[in-house]
Amino acid sequence: MNQFLEAATIALQAIWSNKLRSLLTVLGNIVAVTSIIAVVSLVQGLNASVTDMIQSQFAADAFTVSRTAPARTEEEQQKQAGNPRLTMRDGEAIRAAGPSVAMVMAESTASAEVAYRGQKLNSVQIRGVSKEYNDIPSTQIEVGRPITPGEFDNGRFVTILGWEVADQLFPQVSPIDKMVTISGVRFQVAGVAAKKGTILGQSQDQFAVVPLPALQRVFGTRLTLRFTVRPTQTDLVQTAMDETRVALRTERRLRPKQNDNFGIVSSETFLNIYRSGTQMIFAVLIGVVSLSLVVGGIVIMNIMLMVVSERTREIGLRKSLGARRRDIMWQILTESITLSTFGGIIGTGLGFTVAWIISKVSPLPAIVEPWSVLLGISMTSVVGLFFGMYPAMRAARLDPIEALRRE
Repeated sequence: MNQFLEAATIALQAIWSNKLRSLLTVLGNIVAVTSIIAVVSLVQGLNASVTDMIQSQFAADAFTVSRTAPARTEEEQQKQAGNPRLTMRDGEAIRAAGPSVAMVMAESTASAEVAYRGQKLNSVQIRGVSKEYNDIPSTQIEVGRPITPGEFDNGRFVTILGWEVADQLFPQVSPIDKMVTISGVRFQVAGVAAKKGTILGQSQDQFAVVPLPALQRVFGTRLTLRFTVRPTQTDLVQTAMDETRVALRTERRLRPKQNDNFGIVSSETFLNIYRSGTQMIFAVLIGVVSLSLVVGGIVIMNIMLMVVSERTREIGLRKSLGARRRDIMWQILTESITLSTFGGIIGTGLGFTVAWIISKVSPLPAIVEPWSVLLGISMTSVVGLFFGMYPAMRAARLDPIEALRRE
């Protein structure tokens, strides 16, 4: 331990005595680690935001049945273009699918203008849902009351406003029991949903919830229908999906060799598509950035070779006084590792700063992971060790007599 501290002290003294040269030496490492840390932080933030966005649309313990499944190719998209629309009969078939199915909520959406006394909001998402909406855990009412089962069944013109819609239409007064117009039709405000915030710069609070029959009266019955299904237990999601598939194939009289003419998706489905689509991109991006570390390592090796040449007499004197080969190697390696790690520490700090600045001026979030700190510093330490090995071995092989004769 004392030997290491002594070698580290000598290395730090050598670095301090040549400040500008040391800074220029580790500049490649600083740039590389800054880029790596910034990219990793932004990628982690993007992954977390996309995960939150997907899970906000699909509960972790639920899945969605829709007319089509996510298509990865144009051919798949064309094949699904002829799929028949889902109907309430399909919903009844899903409810009777099996013992693992606990809840089936029908839903349809439209985009419309929502107004109150001259205040207008365009392109607000209008969600028409069945009474099972109140049974979804994510349904939270901040002010007012939920829509009652009777209002759902009768298609009463009542609504739950998203937090941002209520805030913009009713900045000074309570929206409860006020009458708003949705696509020109008057709806009574029953409550206001809890604030969800934004994901990737997109608000999650620009919506209004109404009973499904009321939505169909305003916008027609040919809107696309889908069903949200919850199993009796969280670990039975896959079982419920299998039972739902069998029930729908039976309801639609599909032969065994015929493909499904409907789609069953969960949050995991979209997460897998996102991961498969971005994993290679992120890996290539980080790989390209990591090439800067190789360049930085080559620069360090060249500088350490020059250091060995400059300190030939010093090394010869130390060997003549009893220093062993491993002592000389350890001294040069310690200086190389210390120099490289020093650049890694600076690069790590700069990387977090760059990621933080980007997250403030753009919708891209940044998440600082502890492992990314260890990654940046450990990578530069390994670079210092690897590229310092040759100069250290060269210094250790110097003949003390020849070294002392060197001018």
